[in-house]
Amino acid sequence: MLKTQITENQGNVQVFLNRYFKLPQRGTDIRTEMLAGLTTFIAMSYLIFVIPGQFLAAAGMPHTSATAATILSTAFATLLIGLYANLPIAMGPGLGLGAVFAFVMVGSMGLSWQTALGAVFVSGVLFFILAITNITKAVIEAIPTMLKSAIGVGLGLFIAFIGFKGAGIIVPSPGTIVTLGSLKQPGVLLAIIGLIINSVLLARKVKGAFLIGILSTTVIGMFMGVAKVPTSINDLISFIPPMPVETMGQLDIMAAIGYGLISIIFTITIVDLFDNIGTLIAISGKAKLLDKNGNLPDINKALLAGSLAAMMGSFLGSCTVTSYLESAAGVGAGGKSGLASVITGILFLATLFITPLAALVPGAATSSILIILGALMIGEIVHIDFTDFTNALPAFLTIILMPLTSSIVEGMAFGFIAYTLLKVVTGRMKEINPLMYVLSIIFAIHLWMK
Repeated sequence: MLKTQITENQGNVQVFLNRYFKLPQRGTDIRTEMLAGLTTFIAMSYLIFVIPGQFLAAAGMPHTSATAATILSTAFATLLIGLYANLPIAMGPGLGLGAVFAFVMVGSMGLSWQTALGAVFVSGVLFFILAITNITKAVIEAIPTMLKSAIGVGLGLFIAFIGFKGAGIIVPSPGTIVTLGSLKQPGVLLAIIGLIINSVLLARKVKGAFLIGILSTTVIGMFMGVAKVPTSINDLISFIPPMPVETMGQLDIMAAIGYGLISIIFTITIVDLFDNIGTLIAISGKAKLLDKNGNLPDINKALLAGSLAAMMGSFLGSCTVTSYLESAAGVGAGGKSGLASVITGILFLATLFITPLAALVPGAATSSILIILGALMIGEIVHIDFTDFTNALPAFLTIILMPLTSSIVEGMAFGFIAYTLLKVVTGRMKEINPLMYVLSIIFAIHLWMK
């Protein structure tokens, strides 16, 4: 009797999941979606070490709460896009926007991390407004493809630069700004070892390459005296999952608004918008979820989920949440529905129990990840036509000034202004979307007020 009832309940659950996530219509099944969710989790689980260790800690945020906030915002966002938009895409705090948060807003601009979180929240609200109107489409269409690509490349260089600095491979130099650090230092040597391990694993297409690389580099670091050696089980796992008590609700929205952070909020919103749309289209295309015109039918649902996730992430104490390209790993394993994302989100919740492990990971182990991710992001450069000077110079300025000024905003500002100016003086105004004039003026005002 009991066995029959259990079988019936299992059947009801299967029917519900098939119907809710439209599994038969998408040519998939529960088992495949579960495997896809696990695959995506393994591919992007490195973020629970990198985001708190490289970015939030650099902003002065308490590590345990920052780690818990990272995990919870990732789980919330991924569950939301899975349940609401029914897409096999995972979300989490973005690396590029994490760099903006830590090294531009807190580092260069001197904001408190509470004010920076307030700016991220306001950006999420603006993103929400864009998502429920046609403004999103207008902004995306206004900015030329080559500038979108240049933004991605510039972000890649910026992230790689942060990785090299964090590893100690490059150090400040009065004469040449930066120079090569001492490769004999244990921390630097460990970062190079981590770079080699991660590169080999990635080149051989090993699943979970970054996670394996971080953990193995950490173990090596323990033998080298760079990483702390655990002395008890409590140094590895937490039987009571921690909550972000020191960061949750600490965002200072009024300070962000009062500080006049219009340009940085606008930049965060635009970069997040590009990140999300680019990833959504790319991953959905791989999952064969686009229509005949190459559009994603439920993209507004996905963008709404992204905006709500950004607001929730800042409330919990994390930097801007965005879609992750690592979702491609899950799609490659057969994922075609939001059920895969639900599985990924649940698995991230489970990692709350291993937050003490994240505190053991040395910066050298995560710095190598940033260098490799920077290299991967530079691939966008192939979409830029450098034979046309009116495209080449704006793209170059966008790319080079991001790492040199340690600011995504300044790179975009010079790139946008140069593009509009060169097109006008060469009589090619037809190539300029009217909204680009507005964006260029906004950036010009921003530079003038610096």
